[in-house]
Order: sequence, then C-alpha cells, then structure tokens
Amino acid sequence: MLFCPECGSIMTPKAEGKKTLLICTCGYSHQEKEEILMRENLRVNKKVEIAEDVAQKSMPKVNVECPKCSHKEAFFWTQQTRASDEPETQFFQCVKCEHRWRNYA
Repeated sequence: MLFCPECGSIMTPKAEGKKTLLICTCGYSHQEKEEILMRENLRVNKKVEIAEDVAQKSMPKVNVECPKCSHKEAFFWTQQTRASDEPETQFFQCVKCEHRWRNYA
C-alpha cells in the first residue's frame, strides 16, 4: 500500500495501456514498478506465500505437538485473517514433517 506524498491518501492502481499508474484523489499520479503492484495484488487476494529459508530463520519455534506426526516442535506465526475486533489466527508448521495447521485463538 502506498500513500500520496502530496496529501497522504491511499493511492489506487490504474492501468493505462501497458503502464500502470498509481492515482490519488488529489490528482497526483506515479508510475509504479510491476513487481510492487504484483505484491500488493497478492495481499488483496489474501494469498500467503512464505519464503522457506527466510521464514524458518525468522519464525520462532514453540513446543506444540504436530497432529500428523506427533513431533513436539513447530514454527509459529500469527496473522489477522478475520475482522480486526477478533483475535489473530495462529499458524504452526512442524519442524519434522512440515505439516501446517492453524489455531483460532
């Protein structure tokens, strides 16, 4: 999500031919690189991809039992998947078998 440097509003993407511009309600426009817009579209579609090497180095490990292989250690992260007035969803990935599951706290 990018904000207008002129007024601070959220900028919205608009396709003009082969170019993609970010447009603000105040009239300011900015040509944006395609990879940033693709990243923003992934967030809008709620697709979550985790870079395995980076994610496993940065995610904490917790002592919780895997429902698939009964291993006692898993990576842990949280994400807001529902309304903002509801708690975050907890995600786990087994260290041994890489099975993923969630816990609605």
